[in-house]
Amino acid sequence: MPEFKVTFYHFANINNTIRLREGVLLVRLSDLLEAAPESVLHAIAHILLAKLYRKPIDSHHAVRYRRYVASHDVAKQAHLIRQIRGRKKIGPSKGHVYDLDAIFESLNTRFFHGLLARPLMTWSAHHSKQSLGHYDPAHNAIVVSRVFDRVPVPLYAIEYLVYHEMLHLKHPVRLRGSRRCVHSREFQAEEKLFPELKEALAYLKVM
Repeated sequence: MPEFKVTFYHFANINNTIRLREGVLLVRLSDLLEAAPESVLHAIAHILLAKLYRKPIDSHHAVRYRRYVASHDVAKQAHLIRQIRGRKKIGPSKGHVYDLDAIFESLNTRFFHGLLARPLMTWSAHHSKQSLGHYDPAHNAIVVSRVFDRVPVPLYAIEYLVYHEMLHLKHPVRLRGSRRCVHSREFQAEEKLFPELKEALAYLKVM
């Protein structure tokens, strides 16, 4: 049995890590879990060790952990911590070719009757093809990859990306049992209302 060294760390989110270094297991747990019940800490220990040694994770422990971190009080604390500790570089919404604020307002009028409050709109710091766009609720920001701010990129592709993230504004993540529902039926139904959906998905597929 290797020696354990466990510390609670000021992560910007509910993260937990485990590493084996020179015969010592170094474990870092989010400080948001310091008040977690012993049963939840046992579940975390099981999950981390299973991942380290590439063993199956017992569903009982996985469910117990997910339910705890998804509970109202813990989720509220995590959201606040992301706002305080999380680093988010917010640049201008206007790129070299496309203006994200203008795209948001156009989509808001066309699909949402102008009722959505505009979040911070920004281009990503890098030309990423892995993360094309995302909505960050902690900073209330929609981020679109700078790779799309080019003349050859059709407007409908960027509009679809922004529209998709606007739907996340309208349909926040919900909890079904112990699982997070990111794209609800309502979300998917509204996504299909985008006129150039097929064209946009086809374009993004070959990016």
